[in-house]
Amino acid sequence: MIGYLSVIALIPLAAVLARSTENGLDGFWTSVSNPQAWAALRLTLVASLIVVVVNAVLGTLIAWVLVRDQFVGKSVINSLIDLPFALPTIVAGLTLLALYGPDGPFGVNVAFTRFSVVLALLFVTLPFVVRAVQPVLLELDREMEEAAESLGATRLTVFRRIILPSLSPAIIAGCGLAFARAVGEFGSLVLITGNLPFKTQAASVFIFSQVESDNVTGAAAVSVVLLVISFVVLLGFGRLARKAVHDGS
Repeated sequence: MIGYLSVIALIPLAAVLARSTENGLDGFWTSVSNPQAWAALRLTLVASLIVVVVNAVLGTLIAWVLVRDQFVGKSVINSLIDLPFALPTIVAGLTLLALYGPDGPFGVNVAFTRFSVVLALLFVTLPFVVRAVQPVLLELDREMEEAAESLGATRLTVFRRIILPSLSPAIIAGCGLAFARAVGEFGSLVLITGNLPFKTQAASVFIFSQVESDNVTGAAAVSVVLLVISFVVLLGFGRLARKAVHDGS
């Protein structure tokens, strides 16, 4: 198992780290602190955090509707949730551009704006919170909710005191995965954002542009920063999820 993990993950990560420091620590810092790289990193992190907040709220709401409500077309909607997993991300970007670009059928043009970055990331991260929360909702004891309501508790109180503590670990875990996916997303961003430096250029697209410019060392340096940020955030989300499990038990 360790050998497989090393071949698949540890050795490639070590190679990226070694490549990022080929010019020494000063060269590494220069690569990640130049204005264009910093603007791309800042945009990526801010957009990813926005996506996490939106997913935490709307993802939980969607999961709730799919589990607790009955309506026509429910199975179709449930299947569509997984579409971002099956659809190549470059196709997702093309679809978003066709719908919300200058020639879109809805008359809404968000292409080449910072909102388009958030929109693309929301699309590709949609399933994570929904699929994390759904099985927990299915396993919840409805009798506890009914007992609380029979004792005079409002629906809001029941949700806040009984349902939410049980859902919190799943919500946090889904948000962690959504953040990691958003930070590293590339395909869906290329077309709809326009890759405009200092405006809509995400970190992943900036890394690709550096590779195309034969600055592989600089691209590796920014990649290492994204890796470290993602690792730290995932550790943080993991700790929060464990704390939520402990508090809810």
